Amino acid sequence: MRHTVRLAVQEQYLRGATMIEKWDHARRLGFDAIELRGAGEGHFAARLDELKAAAAAGVIMPTVCVDMRHFVGDFDAEKRADALVQMKSQLSVMAEIGGRLAMTPASYGMFSKRLPPFVPPRSDEEDTEILLEAFGQLADHAESEDVIIALEPLNRYENHMINTLADAQALCEKIGSRHFGIAADTYHMNIEEADPPKAVIEAGPWIRHVQLSDSNRLEPGAGHIDWPVILDAVWAVGYDKELAFECRLSGEADEVLPVAVRRIRQSAWS
Repeated sequence: MRHTVRLAVQEQYLRGATMIEKWDHARRLGFDAIELRGAGEGHFAARLDELKAAAAAGVIMPTVCVDMRHFVGDFDAEKRADALVQMKSQLSVMAEIGGRLAMTPASYGMFSKRLPPFVPPRSDEEDTEILLEAFGQLADHAESEDVIIALEPLNRYENHMINTLADAQALCEKIGSRHFGIAADTYHMNIEEADPPKAVIEAGPWIRHVQLSDSNRLEPGAGHIDWPVILDAVWAVGYDKELAFECRLSGEADEVLPVAVRRIRQSAWS
């Protein structure tokens, strides 16, 4: 059976002085949408006029991937508070431009239980309490804007709190909001999930976004992920939104991205 595939590419790979020029480049590469990058310190909100103009011109920008220095699970209370403000702002911007989702990990690069000193300064229970409070607030804000906040599990070397789809699912079930869900990234799944397709199936009701990256963090096809098998699981849970390329590139964008796009579209046959 053939599945309709809608592919997005993150904006940093695209040429152009404006979003409209970047949109032209994205379509030439074979993509159907652009995934934005959401910088902190108010930078993403400062782009609102630019993004609204692009949306009015037909640029499709359904999602934003956070690109900040600290996150809602930070050890520092002031940084947590700032991350909440920034994420609420990103959700509001997405609502204004007709987007559907903003995503964030619990933290990035802050602590790993697999690296010295191995024991974090907070207990697991304290981590959970902080994340429930943060994502509860974000889910409420997302509901008020009629968009979605998605939690991305990261691998054990980049984050110590939420590593697997099941970890994220447990938080989703506690909060219980249809405006809160999971952003599944195939690179992190390749490291953390014993059976990635099974993990997708089990977390399926909560998956709101999917990002594609191969086993080595390069573009799809440059590593060893079995794309037809992964995509079959994605289709099986009824996911029908964009698949966004979030990856490093093995060569020039104009050379490697069209090849990766063809590979994923071919993998949509099952």
